[in-house]
Amino acid sequence: MARSFGEHVFLLTAGPSNSIKSCVLAESLPSTFLENLLLKDKMNRNKELHPTSVTSEPASPTNSTGKEKMDVASELNSPTSHSHDIGIFERGIKTMLSIRKSKQNLNKDKEKESTGTLRGMRLSFRFTKSYEQDKTTICNDMEEIGEKIELEPIKGKPLSVMEINELIQNRQLLEAFASIKHLEDEVIAERDADKYKDNPQEFARKSKDVDLLYNSITSTIQSIVVGTLEHPTVEETMLASLVTLIANEEAAHPNPSNTAGPGSDLLGTPRKWREEWREAINESARKRVMSIPMASKEEESSWLDLHLGFLRKNLSEDLLKVKFAVKKCYPEDYRVCNTYVEAFHKAIASHLQDLSQRPLEFNELYALLDWVANTYLSELLLGHPDLKPEVKTENLSLLLTPADWDKLKNNYINSVKGKIKSYFGNILKLEITEKWEKEVQPEVEENLYNSSLSLDIQTIIAEHMKASRAISRSLEMKTLELCLAELHEFIPRFGEEFMEWNTSRDSPIFAPYFAAYINSFHDLVSGLQTVFKVNTEELQNVLAALTKNFRNNFLNKLRTKTQPLFKKILTKDWILATEKPDLLASTVSQFSEHLQHTKEPVGQELLCDIHKYVVREYITQVIKPRRKMKRETRQQVSERMNQEAKILNNMLIDQGSASDWLLPAIHHIANIVGEKKKDKIKEYVMELCQDYPDIRKEHILAVLGLRGLGRAKRQAIIRQRYRLQESPDGGASSTLFAEIDAPTIISCF
Repeated sequence: MARSFGEHVFLLTAGPSNSIKSCVLAESLPSTFLENLLLKDKMNRNKELHPTSVTSEPASPTNSTGKEKMDVASELNSPTSHSHDIGIFERGIKTMLSIRKSKQNLNKDKEKESTGTLRGMRLSFRFTKSYEQDKTTICNDMEEIGEKIELEPIKGKPLSVMEINELIQNRQLLEAFASIKHLEDEVIAERDADKYKDNPQEFARKSKDVDLLYNSITSTIQSIVVGTLEHPTVEETMLASLVTLIANEEAAHPNPSNTAGPGSDLLGTPRKWREEWREAINESARKRVMSIPMASKEEESSWLDLHLGFLRKNLSEDLLKVKFAVKKCYPEDYRVCNTYVEAFHKAIASHLQDLSQRPLEFNELYALLDWVANTYLSELLLGHPDLKPEVKTENLSLLLTPADWDKLKNNYINSVKGKIKSYFGNILKLEITEKWEKEVQPEVEENLYNSSLSLDIQTIIAEHMKASRAISRSLEMKTLELCLAELHEFIPRFGEEFMEWNTSRDSPIFAPYFAAYINSFHDLVSGLQTVFKVNTEELQNVLAALTKNFRNNFLNKLRTKTQPLFKKILTKDWILATEKPDLLASTVSQFSEHLQHTKEPVGQELLCDIHKYVVREYITQVIKPRRKMKRETRQQVSERMNQEAKILNNMLIDQGSASDWLLPAIHHIANIVGEKKKDKIKEYVMELCQDYPDIRKEHILAVLGLRGLGRAKRQAIIRQRYRLQESPDGGASSTLFAEIDAPTIISCF
């Protein structure tokens, strides 16, 4: 359908330089205004000696000055223009008919061309953008129009497709767009005039030419934006032209529904170059992120750490460049900084998601978690002081989805478990190779044997908890839990290795390291309670079982060393004092002296156990049935027993034994053996029974048998002088004879 007269009227460029610089559609202006413009055209023709052809080159956008607008406004308001309205209007109609006729002839010539080149009407026009599209009031003042026009006007020329494409290749986008729009308007006008009714192929070809040219500009826009951050300096002029181009296109295609026809949906429709601009920024960010150097694991063990460092550095530089060099090239409504931040955020999120799917090891998993949790939003990157306040991070989505984040943390926890197991294994290996095998004595601090075992374990736990805490509180708790679980497995394994090593050799460092490890485990429990606020009940049970095994092993070692000496008691050599009286005490002291450097209560408890063991084994050996001794022999035995008992007891008490209740046991028996008077023997028996209520009748008979009393006399002493009070339920500290097997009394001497 043909357009109305007002829709086809364009302002003619009659003068060489003073032609109207705005391509304004007549439908947007009142008829009186058109008449005045025609009058202006007539006056210009009278002034010019050599009028410019309609095919002349378009004037530079910078030639449209405020002075020229003021001149036009002044002339429009002159009385002369109003006195000739009717005549000018008639001449304007004739001129328009002439233009229309010329246009029809030109179209006929084009149809005959076989080159496929599109030619536009050789009429100059300008595109303008007004923030008030519906404004219909008459603009009597050109300054008011100037306030509404923000775009630099560009003349469109009727160029061929190849010529327009050459402009695009040379990045003369404003001129190229004006010519494409000129060509697009021509095709739309011819379509509306039913010119292509009988030749739809020609319409399709021309429409496709327009679309391809617009797409070419789109590609160039994308190339410019993508390359913005790739060059050392920002091409400010190019970006400013780009902004003007996008604004011109938005003004030229304000409403697609008014111009688009059937089968030509893209003709006259908005090209959405601002959206293309955003997509180009996304592509730029993606390319920038993917170009960050990343070595392979084979080339560099710290490949991911290095890569994330480069990523932080390059991204920070790019964003600072955006703020200080790129942002000023765009209007505020482009939100340049946030647009770039969102684009980089999306690109980095995709990149990190790909990295998280790789089979990462412990250090790599932590590097990735730490970068996401700490580096990304810190002052090292998005939180950089120079990026404020333009860069806002409050509304950014998570870099990793909750599922990917949880998967990454779980992989890290599993990796930590293996790492902790490896660390504990290395601790055990060092103890074996550097201490046990080399028989290096443990250090003594504050009179206590010291082992680095507890400190090493707590340091490992603390370091991993600290690292995990930097990621999240939940990760810290999971790390602590798995460390304790590994510790529960490590302690028994450590004990087994120590016992196995001890069994394989008779090393002098067994007792010192026994004490050192007891101290270390005590410190470990205390440290976990105070420093890590851990419930150590389960761990204490594990350590109690280990300590018990250590004590049993310690006592077995002591028993192995002392049993040969106990068996010499009451032998001929022992009675004749050929064996030193302090030999037994010296042997016991080799073990018991190390308990002085053991923390309480374990050290003292074990020292008391040793004290009881020595007294118990001594009595057990003494009360065994033997041949009847002579009086002189009994005196020697009594003296030797008192002497050895005194040495043993004093030594153990001096080392810290609290079992002073054991002191009179051997002395009572020695006094009974050496006593001549039977009545005095009864008193010693009474004292023995009072001090050790767990003693049984069989024990007393064995002691009296050692004295050499016959069965009848022994029974008489028990019957007449002592009413036996057995106390099988005596406390642990008073239990001595209950642990001694009573010998079978044989009356034949």
